Order: sequence, then C-alpha cells, then structure tokens
Amino acid sequence: MIPRGGPYRGRPDTPTIDRIQTLDDFERCVMSFQDAVKICLQKYADFRGRARRSEYWFFVLFTAIVSIVGGIIDTILGFRGSAYNTTGPIQGILQLALLLPGLAVGARRLHDTGKSGWWLLIGLVPIVGWIVLLVFFLQDSHPANEHGPNPKAPAEGYGPGYQQAPPRPY
Repeated sequence: MIPRGGPYRGRPDTPTIDRIQTLDDFERCVMSFQDAVKICLQKYADFRGRARRSEYWFFVLFTAIVSIVGGIIDTILGFRGSAYNTTGPIQGILQLALLLPGLAVGARRLHDTGKSGWWLLIGLVPIVGWIVLLVFFLQDSHPANEHGPNPKAPAEGYGPGYQQAPPRPY
C-alpha cells in the first residue's frame, strides 16, 4: 500500500508516473473514467493535442458500454428482430454520436505516441491494420513533441486533469 503524504505533497511539480511515492501522487497521475469521458466529450471534434492511454481506453470502454445499453434498449422496445443480427435505431444513433469523438481521441492518442493522426486510416486494412493500431495505442507517452507537451509530465505543461490546456501547434 502506498502511504499518504510524502516529499511531493503540496508541491506544484506533481511527480510523473515513474516517480510515485505516495497515494496522493498516484491519484494526481492517474486519470479517472469520468475525467476521460468528460475530456473526450468536451474535445468532441478536436484532433489537435495529445491523449494519454487511460483517456483513450476509458473512452473506448465508455463507447462499448453505451453501445451495449443502446442495443438492450432496442431489443426491449422491439426495434431488433434478434439480439445479434442488426443494429437498432437507438444503438445506431448513439454509435454515430460517438464516432467523431472516438476518431478525435484516437488521433490525439497517436499524437501522444509521436505518430500522425492519419495513421488511423491504416485501420481500414483488415486484421493487419487493426494490429498495427493496437500496438500504437498501447505504446507509452513520448516526451514533448510537435503535438504538445507530454500529458504525463506536468513539468512540461499540464497533468492528469488537464487543468491547463496544452499549447496549440500551428
């Protein structure tokens, strides 16, 4: 168990994930599910900047949960003939509404790994493209690059809660 308090308590230079010494440090370095969803929906169509792994994967989880709930509602209301053969109108509308923020957070995640957002297009190649994207999405954050400061390193600009917006690359 990580003890509360410690050498970093109350200091403005929040430690990076590799220098965690207390529970407070850990809580400041990890993005919560609610924060990730909130940030992704606030940056609905913002393809600039960077997104941490936790932000991306929590939004993928949120999208899956919303899709399942939409499918259940469609089945209950009788909009689908069977549970697995079609997408009902409610599920389709929800998936369509989350498509743009999903693409945006994917592009920002690729920016965080030092890649262009255009690499999302490789996902159109069956199996091989999906594997390549999965490897990219699983990579750790890179240091500051042309897309902004490292979101894991508050000393470079901003931290887990994105209290301070990163500079926009123009």
